[in-house]
Amino acid sequence: MSSPEAKSRRVLQDLESYESRNVLQIDSGYRWPVVWERARGMRVWDVDGRSYLDATAAFGVAAAGHANPRVVRAGRRQMGQLLHAMGDVHPHPGKALLAERLSRLTFGQGPLPQERGKTVFCNSGSEAVETALKTARLATGKPGVIAFEGGYHGLGYGALNATHRDHFKAPFWDQLSRFAHFAPFPTTPTDAQAALQTVESIASKGECGAVLIEPIQARGGIRIPVDGFLSELRRVATARGLVLIFDEIYTGFGRTGRMFAAQHWEVTPDVYCLGKALTGGFPLSACVGRADLMDHAWPVSDGEALHTSTYLGHPVGCAMAMAQIQEIEDKDLDQRAATMGSMTLGILEALRLRLPIIREVRGRGLMIGLELAPTGRPGVPLGVQVMKHMISEGWIVLPEGAEGNVLAFTPPLIVTGPQVRSFCAALGRVLARLTGV
Repeated sequence: MSSPEAKSRRVLQDLESYESRNVLQIDSGYRWPVVWERARGMRVWDVDGRSYLDATAAFGVAAAGHANPRVVRAGRRQMGQLLHAMGDVHPHPGKALLAERLSRLTFGQGPLPQERGKTVFCNSGSEAVETALKTARLATGKPGVIAFEGGYHGLGYGALNATHRDHFKAPFWDQLSRFAHFAPFPTTPTDAQAALQTVESIASKGECGAVLIEPIQARGGIRIPVDGFLSELRRVATARGLVLIFDEIYTGFGRTGRMFAAQHWEVTPDVYCLGKALTGGFPLSACVGRADLMDHAWPVSDGEALHTSTYLGHPVGCAMAMAQIQEIEDKDLDQRAATMGSMTLGILEALRLRLPIIREVRGRGLMIGLELAPTGRPGVPLGVQVMKHMISEGWIVLPEGAEGNVLAFTPPLIVTGPQVRSFCAALGRVLARLTGV
């Protein structure tokens, strides 16, 4: 093969032959998707040598930039010293260091800084959510959970019950316990009132021990609750004896302009679910709960843990997480996200006034969504079309929302002003081209 796409085509053909279907969407000409070879900072290179700027931070993971030097050095050092330990039998020092750091970052920053958090380490965001749900079940004796419409909490069978999208659940209904009950997500005052009434009504039946929410919905379409809602939810959860769980897997570690999104509203949950940006690129997640709650829920181990994993608290992941957190703190990346996010929102709002196809621009920090109006034309959602056209402009983006009509801007928190302006200009060109403006 002599074409510029030769390597990409070969990789995609092999995946088409040997990877299960329903993972990648591969177009008939093998020009989609991009086959990544390396990444650094904001930039990604494919196997054919083309480069792109990443407006996704690889699902929000690369908060401090792809292949951040400090994080990479920490991972390499750890790999050369101890590549694997025995999570629930023989620990390693890094696990203790990271658990203590997460305690200080979460409950040590609240109105009662003497409080501690206790952590169960996991491998994925879905596992962190399921551990939080197990914690609530053990602590309250009640199996039910109240979740929110549009929420995405992962696709493991436990978390899938609380994920609100039939696309993911419908083929597996007969294997799901269906222990989740759903309230409206409160993007308006009316929705907020209805949501609180729904939570109260469900809780009054005495079947639920937890309420689970993303402080800002990610895959649901970058949806932000109205001010005051999370405080009221905290009040209701306390009054009803519900364990309040914040899924900060996407929003955590500076993404929204604060270390955790809940800090925008000065609300502290009983349990945090953390992942994605925790390590900058290694599969490690964490369920961090109030120490008294965790001690009440989980019994002292008798040598056979109730919940464990072969890779629990992996040494390399813990080392990378410590480096990633230090990088975010030393570089004030949460504050940088706030500043760059404000700039981005201003430019995109000006673009909205020029292009009627943009229905709304919303976000906090560098978690920004452009909701696109329906075109009235059947076929591929506009957000997906924009995603594919932005590749030709040198940008990798993702659509969000159940209908794929919200274009997300969630770049590494190191994004620069010129890069923001380049993204907005490219987006303007693509939208004008697609809508004939």
